[in-house]
Amino acid sequence: MTHAFLFPGQGAQAIGMGKDLAEAFPEARAVFEEVNDALGQDLSALIWEGDIEALTLTENAQPALMATSVAAARALASTGVDFNQASFIAGHSLGEYSALCAAGAISLSDTARLLRIRGKAMQAAVPVGIGAMAAILGLDFAAVSEIAHQAAETDVCQAANDNDPGQVVVSGHKAAVERAVELAKAAGAKRALLLPVSAPFHCSLMQPAADAMAEALAEVTVSSPSVPLIANVRADVVTDGELIKELLVEQVTGSVRWRESVAFMSAQGVTETFEIGAGKALSGMVRRVDRAIGVNAVGDAAGVAAAAEKLG
Repeated sequence: MTHAFLFPGQGAQAIGMGKDLAEAFPEARAVFEEVNDALGQDLSALIWEGDIEALTLTENAQPALMATSVAAARALASTGVDFNQASFIAGHSLGEYSALCAAGAISLSDTARLLRIRGKAMQAAVPVGIGAMAAILGLDFAAVSEIAHQAAETDVCQAANDNDPGQVVVSGHKAAVERAVELAKAAGAKRALLLPVSAPFHCSLMQPAADAMAEALAEVTVSSPSVPLIANVRADVVTDGELIKELLVEQVTGSVRWRESVAFMSAQGVTETFEIGAGKALSGMVRRVDRAIGVNAVGDAAGVAAAAEKLG
């Protein structure tokens, strides 16, 4: 079996995620404790018993989702699964950091601190209410890119996430994104709706956040991951630590090329994917790109046990 490990991005957060992992696996509990220490905050209390609005704040959601993913990865490894037997790793937006941490390219403490900086910088880059994102369903990337270009006028509007053949997310100034929604409906989109996000991620309005990440990453060691990374902005394999740093900066303003990343894995013979962390959003995207690829959710103790049996 040729398999890949996938790591989810923002939107997958839920109160209680990772709690049963921490209860069942000491290795998972240690991840949450180290993240708490790195941030000087009891983040695990917020994740397990807190308020969903507080957890959804970008500066909390990003390290929280990463902690849950890395806890799941370490729980899986503790069952005897060799993480390095995977052919590829990939993560959706912030999930790229989770993937790199799980593959030993960035230390857990550094990853937590980087994502706290990233979350704050992305939120601060654009005042609340100025930007927006919208999901366009039923049109392909080329069509949505053209719609975004038309909708921009004198504002910013860009195709931000190429998730699967029928789901593309646009990002930019709120008025331009609203124009894109109307143009998409007129062009025959099945649905076009504004997303409940606090900032316009993955577009040029995020340049201040990209600058902040360049500064933060310059202080951190990024080594070659133990499993080849399929980078968001390239949809291709990257293994060099210095290049990975550059692409993590580029990723803040660049498009998440997820559909192409899955197609690349498929072309390389991947037959099974394991979504490591909260939710099943990426598994749905994988199935819409290539129904022949098997999907597995590894976000709780039962998911770890099922994955361990399959990978054993």
